[in-house]
Amino acid sequence: MESLISTPAATTGMIAAMIFFMTALLTGTWKYFCIRNSQTAEAPVYVNIAHRAALMYSFAALLLAVFASLSVFSDTVNTVAICFPLFYFALAIVRYIQLGIVNQTDNQHLNPPSRSGELVLLSSLIVAEIGGFGVLAAGFTLRVMQSA
Repeated sequence: MESLISTPAATTGMIAAMIFFMTALLTGTWKYFCIRNSQTAEAPVYVNIAHRAALMYSFAALLLAVFASLSVFSDTVNTVAICFPLFYFALAIVRYIQLGIVNQTDNQHLNPPSRSGELVLLSSLIVAEIGGFGVLAAGFTLRVMQSA
């Protein structure tokens, strides 16, 4: 377990997991109060999504931290690789919280402020998340192959 805080990349992942999990606990409390105060016993869609996303991303950050700690690549490469997906995870959670507060939509993609802006954002998200994890996965795979 010590390896999860022995490199900058793994430590970054663990800190992100901690922040995301605390956000999940807080948004879960918010969700509960929304349910209690709703005539239909339901929270707004994006309050629910913010809570679930924060939970999911907290565990995803743990996975990234583990792969970063086991990668053969340099601290710099691993830290850059882990920061890309973590940035987009955080961006998503913040956006879902904003949409939950405003509570004016149940589908953020239905009428985006800018279709081209949304395309650029989601395309960069795909590249960053898959690319960042791909680097960590390659570093882990190389380590396993070197050990065999």
